[in-house]
Amino acid sequence: MEIDQDARRDTPQHSPAPQDSPAPQDSPAPRRRRAPSARRVLLASVAGSVVLAGVVTLVPLLAAESAPPALGPVGRAQAAYGAGVPAALPDLAALIGDREAHVRRHPADEESWAVLGSAYVEQGRRTADLTYLAKADDALKRSLATRSGEAGNVEALAGMAVLANARRDYAAAKKYGEAAAAKAPERWTLYPQLIDAYTGLGDDKAVGKALEKLQELRSGSAVMARTAQVYRDRGWREDSAAHLYDAAALAETPAEQAAYQHRFGELLFERGEPEQALRYFEAALRTEPEHHASLAGKGRAQRALGRTSEAMVSYQAAIAKQPRPEYALELGELYESLGMEPASQAQYEQLRARVEEESAVGVNDALVLGRFEADHGDPEAAVRRLTAEYKRQPGREVSDALGWALHRAGKSKKALGYAKRAMKDGPMSALFAYHRGEIERQIGKYGAARRHLEQALRINPHFSPLLAPYAQEALDALGEPPEGGPENMHGKGTQPTEPTAPTPTPAPVNSAPAAPSSSPKPTGTPSASPSPSPAATRSPSKSAAPSKSPERPLRSPDPADERGPKISPSGA
Repeated sequence: MEIDQDARRDTPQHSPAPQDSPAPQDSPAPRRRRAPSARRVLLASVAGSVVLAGVVTLVPLLAAESAPPALGPVGRAQAAYGAGVPAALPDLAALIGDREAHVRRHPADEESWAVLGSAYVEQGRRTADLTYLAKADDALKRSLATRSGEAGNVEALAGMAVLANARRDYAAAKKYGEAAAAKAPERWTLYPQLIDAYTGLGDDKAVGKALEKLQELRSGSAVMARTAQVYRDRGWREDSAAHLYDAAALAETPAEQAAYQHRFGELLFERGEPEQALRYFEAALRTEPEHHASLAGKGRAQRALGRTSEAMVSYQAAIAKQPRPEYALELGELYESLGMEPASQAQYEQLRARVEEESAVGVNDALVLGRFEADHGDPEAAVRRLTAEYKRQPGREVSDALGWALHRAGKSKKALGYAKRAMKDGPMSALFAYHRGEIERQIGKYGAARRHLEQALRINPHFSPLLAPYAQEALDALGEPPEGGPENMHGKGTQPTEPTAPTPTPAPVNSAPAAPSSSPKPTGTPSASPSPSPAATRSPSKSAAPSKSPERPLRSPDPADERGPKISPSGA
């Protein structure tokens, strides 16, 4: 199979990293198999790797016989993919155009079809243009029709795993990812896709094994960032921040640096530090103006700081550039918290319309739609939807959402098991803690309810414009722990005589807003004693042993730090 001359000019021929941007010395190049024939040149191989949630990457298999040409946009995209980091959007567009032209001339080139399919997925995810997901499906199926996965078309299998993760079809991502890994177990870029799939399926053991294999095969910024995400999902936020900081020290491109600045901003917001989070979101946008997810992060932080007008503008810009249903839900709830009912209803309608559009190209939005229905629509419909989703993909996010929907539908005793599962060895989530606290309060577990409501507000007092005030109201309604010591606090002794206050949760659509609790409140102030961190009581796996130091505030890296200031919110 010959390479056309215009593609040769932009395609590096022997190394995934350009000569003028050498890979870190601790990041050995991925292993490659030689082509069976001297005439056969491997154009590029798709082996998707998500550096952070929402970043799809490719890995080229490049011939080693000829000297590398000067890198143009296509070559830069190939080099970025080979390093497991995101490419700049203009370079990605150039790669797509190059491969489209190539497959028109060489329609039997299964490898270029696979490259094109995975590039379409990344373009679709980062621009929210759903036509790219449909194009990706066609290109990858064309590749498999030319050469099947059983015959060794690992590139197309990996691309199908990338597409399935983008559609949030984690069972399919697992199937394709494991099939690819069985054919090419040393290809490191397969394992981030498997980690995403196993996380969505709630298989923590498989996540740990995939991370072990990834760390065994590769080091460098992409692996550090992936490790940071796994640690965050386990609730080890301080260790997550340390790995993310180290990844940033090795960042070589603006797209990569913006991704790490954005993730650092998310960590800071999750810790209830919106002012610091805002600095990082703004830095990501200065580094890469097209990093649209940081517009939504910016709106989240501005809302927490009370800068609601600016928050609305940021959210509106994010939705205009990347109309994700999650952003419409967040903006709708911001409007609702301000009493702007028509504006909130408009956002909820936009959410429904976007879900319908995404469903047409195979995107699974059961989670966001179930959460929306539980708080703003029909809780019974949310239970049905999320029960089906849990049977397919029992990840922590779905477990939490199903528990909350059951509670909203009046089935709080059944809900508690799902709420507990969501928090077991999971992320330090204020939303999860609030949901569990309200469920426990409803069924009379007052000590546990008080503990989890306090935990929610301690983790992040700004976690939701609607629910955070309700969490404080619920905590005030519970008052101080009853006399009698820990036994009574945990509901094993005499229960309080007053009834629990009604759960202050959002009212369904088109109904009046829920009023603050009017039940008699015990005297005194809420207990402020901190509850143990879920992460502090577990034993880390051998492959991912975080430090045991107590959690400390995430710091802005010192520009004088010899490890590198690349994650600095200054964007320098």
